[in-house]
Amino acid sequence: MAIFAIISVWLLSGEQSNSPEKAEISDLNKASDYAMTNFTMTVMDKQGNPVRIIKGQEMAHYPEDDSTEIIFPVSHFTHPEKETWVVSANKGHTVGKGEDILLTGNVVITQPNTAAIELRTEELHLDTVHNTAYTDQAVKMKSPHGWTDSVGLHASLQQKTINLHSRVKGRYDAPPTQ
Repeated sequence: MAIFAIISVWLLSGEQSNSPEKAEISDLNKASDYAMTNFTMTVMDKQGNPVRIIKGQEMAHYPEDDSTEIIFPVSHFTHPEKETWVVSANKGHTVGKGEDILLTGNVVITQPNTAAIELRTEELHLDTVHNTAYTDQAVKMKSPHGWTDSVGLHASLQQKTINLHSRVKGRYDAPPTQ
C-alpha cells in the first residue's frame, strides 16, 4: 500500500510539472541579459547604407533561447531610390540574428510618402534577408479610392508588390473626373 501511495504522489507531481500553468510561470521567470527602453537601432548593408531603422518602446534579449522581444516596434525599411516602408505592431519576436521577425497585434504597413495606402493585420512575418512580409491571417488594405479584404498576403518590400492569397473582396470608387 505504501508503494502505491508513493507512485501515486510521484505521478501526480509529474502531471503538475508538465501543466500549461507551469510553462507560463517558467516563461515569466526567464531573465534577460540586456534590455533597452525608447531605443533606435540602425541596420546597415555591406556598403554602410542604412537598410532598416528599428525603433521601439522596450526591447529585451533572452539568452536561454537567443530570443528578442520588442514592445511597440516600428521598422523603417529603406532602399536607395525607392520608397520607404514602415511596419509597426504591438509586439515583435525574433530568434537569433533576426532574419525572421514575428509581429503581432495591430500590425500596420504604410509608406510615409503615400500614407493613404495602408495594410492592417494581426500577425505578420518579416523576412529581413529578402525584405518580404507574409501572413496567413485576415488583411485589410485601404487606398485613397477604396478598400480590399483578403486572407493572407505576401509582399516584396523592394519590388513594391503585394500578392493577396484568398477570399479577396473589396470596393473601388473611381476618382472624380475633372
